[in-house]
Amino acid sequence: MQPSSEDDEGGLVAQAQRALIAMHLGADDEALDQVRPTAPDTEGRSAETREMMLLLFGECSGMVATLGDGGTAPVKVQVFDSDGEEVSIDQADPPVRTAVRTLLAEVHGNTDAAAEQVEIALANAAPDEVESLLLQALRWTIRLSGECIERDLPVSDWIAEALS
Repeated sequence: MQPSSEDDEGGLVAQAQRALIAMHLGADDEALDQVRPTAPDTEGRSAETREMMLLLFGECSGMVATLGDGGTAPVKVQVFDSDGEEVSIDQADPPVRTAVRTLLAEVHGNTDAAAEQVEIALANAAPDEVESLLLQALRWTIRLSGECIERDLPVSDWIAEALS
């Protein structure tokens, strides 16, 4: 019997929630273990990773919109190099570049472009770059939710629970 899409989504959210808890506790390796795909085949593993990234970036997008007062106040996305200097998106490491482009696509309501960015990363990135992209999505989820909570703005319940 196939699980329903609601069961799949609930499992995905639970998996993401466990990863956020681990990340919040400073256990990056454990966080990666929580979001590591379990499908037996490459196609299934790619699909699981894609869904996790889109879930996290979708949540980040919602929080950016909330922090930006529904789009009336701009939210600036900055990218820094290893020395802490601000660089353009095109000069960032590939996982960071993909993360920024995915987030910006989501923020602008273009979920197809966001999915395309994730697909490109999954098709072309080395495994450590995919892990870096997942970690970036988790870090942004934590940072953005922290900002929302600090400002008494709404955050998805499952994220708030993970960080409480």
